[in-house]
Amino acid sequence: MQVSTRRITVCGLMVSAAISLMACDVPTKASQDAATATAAYAASSPFAQVSSLPYNLPPFDKIKDSDYQPSFEAGMAQQRQEVSAIAANPAAPTFDNTIVALERSGQMLGRVKDVFFNLISANTNPVLDQTQQDIAPKLAEHEDAIYLDPALFARIEQLYQQRASLGLDPESLRLLERYRTDFVRAGARLSPAEKDQLRKMNQQISSLTTQFQQNLLKSSNEGAVAVDKLADLDGLSAEGIAAAAQAAENRKLEGKWLITLQNTTDQPVLMQLKNRHLRERIYKASINRGDGGAGDNVGNVAQIVKLRAQRAALLGYPNHAAYALEEETAGTPAAVNKMLSQLAPPANAIARKDAAVMQQLIERQAKASHTKPFKLQPWDWGFYSEQVRKARYNFDESQIKPYFELNHVLQEGVFYAAHELYGVSFKERTDLPVYQQDVRVFEVFNEDGSALGLFLFDPFARDNKQGGAWMNTYVSQSRLFGTKAVVSNNINIAKPPVGKPVLLTFDEVNTMFHEFGHGLHGLFSNVEYPMFSGASVPPDFVEYPSQFNEMWSYDPKVMAHYATHYETGKPMPRALLQKLLAARKFSAGYETSEYLAAAMLDQSWHQLSTNQTPDVTDVMAFEAKALGHAKGYVVPPRYHTTYFSHIFASGYAAGYYAYIWSDVLAKDTEHWMNTHGGLKRANGDLLRAKVLSRGFSGDPSALFKDFYGRGPEVGPLLEARGLTGAKNP
Repeated sequence: MQVSTRRITVCGLMVSAAISLMACDVPTKASQDAATATAAYAASSPFAQVSSLPYNLPPFDKIKDSDYQPSFEAGMAQQRQEVSAIAANPAAPTFDNTIVALERSGQMLGRVKDVFFNLISANTNPVLDQTQQDIAPKLAEHEDAIYLDPALFARIEQLYQQRASLGLDPESLRLLERYRTDFVRAGARLSPAEKDQLRKMNQQISSLTTQFQQNLLKSSNEGAVAVDKLADLDGLSAEGIAAAAQAAENRKLEGKWLITLQNTTDQPVLMQLKNRHLRERIYKASINRGDGGAGDNVGNVAQIVKLRAQRAALLGYPNHAAYALEEETAGTPAAVNKMLSQLAPPANAIARKDAAVMQQLIERQAKASHTKPFKLQPWDWGFYSEQVRKARYNFDESQIKPYFELNHVLQEGVFYAAHELYGVSFKERTDLPVYQQDVRVFEVFNEDGSALGLFLFDPFARDNKQGGAWMNTYVSQSRLFGTKAVVSNNINIAKPPVGKPVLLTFDEVNTMFHEFGHGLHGLFSNVEYPMFSGASVPPDFVEYPSQFNEMWSYDPKVMAHYATHYETGKPMPRALLQKLLAARKFSAGYETSEYLAAAMLDQSWHQLSTNQTPDVTDVMAFEAKALGHAKGYVVPPRYHTTYFSHIFASGYAAGYYAYIWSDVLAKDTEHWMNTHGGLKRANGDLLRAKVLSRGFSGDPSALFKDFYGRGPEVGPLLEARGLTGAKNP
């Protein structure tokens, strides 16, 4: 799963522009005409004013694709004027006329970005793709001009030096400190020549990451595997076959079935398909995404890595990881390396033991059928691990899917757990506009009936939707602006033909709970300033609320409420539930190892110095060396380089380790919940007050300690993943 957070500084989504330089340019007739046209459009744009819809929900029904480009231009022009006025203010800097004024600047631009960048992931098209390519470097330039404006930084620095005497409340003091930190890290103290270098780098990186994202969607769509014979799909569930037929029909592949690719290396259908040749085709289609062809990302990776290393060096850091991790809970590359190296040996040891069991199964089956045995390969792992689970636990994934119907899981599972723990309730709204017909909207209320915000649910996979699962924020909560949160969850569940039920795997159920944990982080936000709102926290803390919320997907009380047969309404038999819970730990070694391999790959790329980054011809060789590929049943990384969007097209560069770092906090919190009575209001109220409502208004480590009473410990995580006592042979 990948989350879309919005760290709202002066420009929101870390993309930017030119202010002080533009303010000093001598206006020409052409520039004056352009300014007049921009101002005229700003008044008529659907983003010109705060939406009049409930909770300021964007007016999706009134926004045209052609609105984005001019709205971006108008929004940037407005913010240039606003920030120039702050920088040139003859009055002495105060917290209100400088810091709060910056928080208030760029509101139109923020509205455009909040919609546009969310839809680029969830519902793109060629017009939006082209707009993104055109606007990305302009936004980078825009942001740089703000952060690199010496007059503006001088005002912030003066306030920072006077901070002890300003009498600010804790959140306001933190806001001042964060602005100063963000400006310094963005290059405010560089020389004019160095700033020019930085501007060029940021624009290039912005364009390259945009191209990476678009290439990935293209290569994932092109990599879908067409199947000519129904017999080749033997083992796939009836729902899976129907979804494959629908996917082929959507692309006008008459008489065929289409296996579309999810974002990860491992593909869920590999657990079911008996045809080993087809499994191999699907696996290789997955790992070859972005490595050649129309969606080739190899060149993008080489340039992104080099530019990030050069930028880090310019800013005074040995590598990009050192720069990025300075702002994370982990702090340093050494701390991340230490954690990953401690977890890898026990995970690999368990994975090897599991592989040995599966290899024995392959050889027994070959002997019984008088065929030649083969060496377990990555495309075999899911299939044979499922067979081992069946034999060991008498468990089959197909047994449980009838108990996990999508809407029932949402209403009686995800929403039920939130109601029991936090007292919130949900009312579906069908009177509000959405950007795609499958999107559902729910109004969220506190226990006392007061309004909390809106939750949008976008569950189904589409060819124009990025893979994976994530949370978006369309409107951030802020007392400064009087806004409540509008958040969305995006998942990629295969949509069955009309009239067929949407039955989920348990992994998909778990994903729904996970993403809703992000949603609650946004909805429960109760901060003054938009910079601190909701999930605007470092990656290695942002995954904490979501991974904690997963515990309710397998909590017996919650499961008893939602795990009912979609036809009969009968609850899942206790014996089947126990088998499900017991079988969950099988393949934990594989799942942890594939994650750790990706996290280590991320660090390998971003701990390179400027003279270590590979040329385009050496990118894949560098990856192979970083992963230490072995022959045989090697556990592949969850993402290979060319489709690792977390680190090359999102905010997780040098930060993919965040999931397991956050999981330490999550499993600690799960342990705390279980020892304090589990699913009850007092527990939820405390977590909401101490953590979920605070956003980034406090130091994440301090927030956790304030809730838990001490710092995190790794024991509950090791126990949950079955890694206690595992040793490397």
